[in-house]
Amino acid sequence: MRILVLSDSHGQVDNMVRCVELVEPNCILHLGDCWPDAQKLHRLFPAIPLEQVPGNCDWGSAEAAERLLEIGGKRIFMMHGHTRNVKYGTMSAVCAARECGADVLLFGHTHQPLVDFDGTLYVMNPGAAGAYNGPTYGIITINGTQLTCATYRL
Repeated sequence: MRILVLSDSHGQVDNMVRCVELVEPNCILHLGDCWPDAQKLHRLFPAIPLEQVPGNCDWGSAEAAERLLEIGGKRIFMMHGHTRNVKYGTMSAVCAARECGADVLLFGHTHQPLVDFDGTLYVMNPGAAGAYNGPTYGIITINGTQLTCATYRL
């Protein structure tokens, strides 16, 4: 199973469309900024399940800022990251992910791609799909009990 992880699209829906066409994912996760972009993407690819959380630019959203999903037998804790101040460190987000037994912590907000694995928890920021100087995205691959995370430049 391939899960496409996107964040910080900031109106650049075409970049996300290119990511979907490249990756051919089984599922898409959007980590906020901007909520309507993810909705447009879902209308273009309605057969691909899409889950999302709002970001700091998604003013007035009543949706939960953090979500725990189970996909392919793995627990994925997703957030934009602004509510946990990830620009100043990820400790609060990591602690929250560990508390809910997550296998993967996903966040955006910083626009900087990141993958880290400490042997029990993957931490991934896909970067910014809307970046003008090199949009980025992430892929989570689940193959049975195996799990990997990686980021790529579009």
